[in-house]
Amino acid sequence: MPLFNPPSLAAFALGALLASGAWAEQVTVFAAASVKTAMDEITARFTEETGTTARVSFAGSSALARQIQAGAPADVFISANPGWMDTLEADGLIDETTRTDLLGNSLVLISHDPEASPVEITSDLPLADMLGEDHLAMALVEAVPAGIYGKAALEALGLWDAVAPKVAQADNVRAALALVATGEAPLGIVYATDAHAEPAVTVLGSFPTGSHAPITYPVARIRDSDSAVADAFLAYLQGPVARAAFERQGFTVLTE
Repeated sequence: MPLFNPPSLAAFALGALLASGAWAEQVTVFAAASVKTAMDEITARFTEETGTTARVSFAGSSALARQIQAGAPADVFISANPGWMDTLEADGLIDETTRTDLLGNSLVLISHDPEASPVEITSDLPLADMLGEDHLAMALVEAVPAGIYGKAALEALGLWDAVAPKVAQADNVRAALALVATGEAPLGIVYATDAHAEPAVTVLGSFPTGSHAPITYPVARIRDSDSAVADAFLAYLQGPVARAAFERQGFTVLTE
């Protein structure tokens, strides 16, 4: 639940930015790889509207959180699950008053084959047989949110034990997506928004929402950030331009 009112913050922070003429300022954002397509559009529009540069580093949420723990100079963090944001909050590394749940997503099974037929993802899905001697592309199943959600879903459906030896783990969900898009793996598990952004893959089916925890993307400002425009960018992420960009990529926007 947001700890502040986004519309009021947006009006105040963006107004202050415009009034200050702080065009030379920049904001550095660490963002989960799965938001890249939408964030590329959002940051370009932010720069166009304010004259302020938004630099974004994309990677798995786990890698980004560890970089922040090590002192990397981030101003804003967007995580693909609450767990890594919780870790940084427990370490006192984020300003908890700025934390809010920004986005929701869903999990899908994708194929490299454009002619592949849809499947119903249930405990009866012969996923191991579908793979044969090939591999299932997933993000790191013990660290990266997409991989954690994917493993949890497969375990809930009773499919994990048969599939585990065939999993090809990638550093982040976009890397897993690329394995399927290039045909290096015939099947993969990614977010619905990743599949939406990549025309070279086909969605076979969606995982039941009850098979894994809700997929939630929290955002917050890093406590030691000295960027004069970090709060303005946080507000922009919850404004109409960002909302439209996120929704075009298939995200559910959780802020009002």
